[in-house]
Amino acid sequence: MLGTTSPWQLQNRTNQTTIANFILLGLVDHYPELQPLLFLAFLAIYFITMAGNLLLVVLVLADLHLHTPMYFFLGNLSCLEICYTSTILPRMLFSLLTGERSISANGCIAQYYFFGSLASTECYLLAVMSYDRYLAICKPLRYTSLMNGRLCLWLICGSWISGFLSNTIITSLEFQLSFCGPNEIDHFFCDLAPVLKLSCSDTHVVELATLILASMDTIPPFLLTLISYVCIISTVLQIKSKVAQQKAFSTCSSHLIVVSLFYGSIFLVYIVPETETLKRLHKMFSLFYTILTPMLNPLIYSLRNREVKEALFRSVRKFSSRIL
Repeated sequence: MLGTTSPWQLQNRTNQTTIANFILLGLVDHYPELQPLLFLAFLAIYFITMAGNLLLVVLVLADLHLHTPMYFFLGNLSCLEICYTSTILPRMLFSLLTGERSISANGCIAQYYFFGSLASTECYLLAVMSYDRYLAICKPLRYTSLMNGRLCLWLICGSWISGFLSNTIITSLEFQLSFCGPNEIDHFFCDLAPVLKLSCSDTHVVELATLILASMDTIPPFLLTLISYVCIISTVLQIKSKVAQQKAFSTCSSHLIVVSLFYGSIFLVYIVPETETLKRLHKMFSLFYTILTPMLNPLIYSLRNREVKEALFRSVRKFSSRIL
């Protein structure tokens, strides 16, 4: 939740020196002996995330059978996840390896800008993918004409532009804030709420703008996703053939799992009120949508998707035949 700066805080911070660096306390600041183990764990997660998402992008580009709107959107989601996890994990790994936890104020705000922009873009992309599945299952005869190449391009461009535009406004307001100390951020990355708590400026404008823009970036995409799946489930349940039902559900189940993980963790972090008891749990829940979801997405889509597995087998056979 966003914190507010009271007039008393403003008055008491006025004469303090503006700070140039923040200290990220990380996940387990009281247990430094765990840092080597955490470094190895997060290094493995980063490698799996990058390899899995890069593999999906390469498969979508290389295999003609995957040149469809569904996999075009999936390829964009994988590109986003590569960028998304790279805004947080490399800096986190460096801190765990070297013990250096400081980050410049400008660097911290820049990290939030890319994290926030990519998170907002993911909300739009997940909604677009849900709409694509809705058309494929509920309007199968018109799907090809409705979800044409031009519309796909417009939907993707709109998702990326909308996500970055809203966070450009928030970040431009954040750059105008002053920070006078303390400078310790009780988090493993520069999320907006803990950063605003350290500001000695009036943060009401930033908080209001964030509330409005974040609501625009999350609520409409979430509602579109929800409505799409209500329509999909309703349509599938009307299908008399059990085989056809299973095929339709298997097509959407992977995406539904990803959506549930993403929005579920965001709800626990940003909607549930933060208390002292839940503060450390909030950091753990933040791991789901910042680090674990980008790693799980390619695994979920590849293990539960027959077309992706077949494309992977074709690529492996083609590569093996060239070597032999």
